[in-house]
Amino acid sequence: MHAITIPEPGGPEALVWAEVPDPVPGEGEVLIEVAAAAVNRADLLQRQGFYDPPPGASPYPGLECSGRIAALGTGVSGWSVGDEVCALLAGGGYAEQVVVPASQVLPVPDGVDLVQAAALPEVVCTVWSNVFMVAHLRPGETLLVHGGASGIGTMAIQLGKAVGAKVAVTAGSKEKLDQCAELGADILISYREQDFVDELKAATDGAGADVILDIMGAKYLDRNVKALALGGRLAIIGLQGGVKGELNLGALLAKRGAVTATSLRSRPVTEKASIVAAVHEHVWPLVSAGQIRPVIDRSIPLSRAGEGHRVLEESSHVGKVLLTR
Repeated sequence: MHAITIPEPGGPEALVWAEVPDPVPGEGEVLIEVAAAAVNRADLLQRQGFYDPPPGASPYPGLECSGRIAALGTGVSGWSVGDEVCALLAGGGYAEQVVVPASQVLPVPDGVDLVQAAALPEVVCTVWSNVFMVAHLRPGETLLVHGGASGIGTMAIQLGKAVGAKVAVTAGSKEKLDQCAELGADILISYREQDFVDELKAATDGAGADVILDIMGAKYLDRNVKALALGGRLAIIGLQGGVKGELNLGALLAKRGAVTATSLRSRPVTEKASIVAAVHEHVWPLVSAGQIRPVIDRSIPLSRAGEGHRVLEESSHVGKVLLTR
């Protein structure tokens, strides 16, 4: 088969479309003929040499894909060759074929075509596991989403609204904020022109956010704690603003707050399976009903994956960038 390889770390030009050995499904795994993959920030870090795949994972980038099952490993039940699926991957999505544990595979939901489905697994599993399974967002609470126009952000807005939360977002332009509003965001904050703590407090009568989904890390840590409501929960899922920050424990204690930081890629297969199962139970019915939809900025041929990386680096996109066969 062909796959996007990274002979040497570097810029987008480091991604090379090359012939590689065909993958073979092992016990409990399925082989997927890839129709599309999606670009995630983690892929950019892997390309730069900063984020190696977990032990045993494919060396090729790509944390989610859609396609058709081409073969079943031993012990797999519930799936058949030819089934249209999407999957959460530890790597390998930027390829013509990929092997994945059957427990990380989802059916393509009603109302979503096969290519569009590639935009769902990573973002839905990330948002559901952090905002709901860890931070326990409840109806009537306020959710603050940093990077509201990103793939993660556009999904978090929709899921927050679907459960009856008030959703606040930060984004870098009026155009992006307008598109967040179209998805249901209630409080729109320009991080370039406004202080999100002040704006959030003003919009919530001084209460703040019950849950914050943060992609920035160190740069926002102090202000995120200030923005928390009493009993608030801060879920850190990205480090675009640095890895080391000072945490004011007194301020956190006064808020009776909690800070968690998680990554999805390196979790054990059993943990990923429980997240995928929860997504199938709670989110897939919303997608099939049209309450949740993948937001796709553009599609680019898989062999030109470097163009997709440039789009993410420029932050000019809204939603997901897909790589298609």
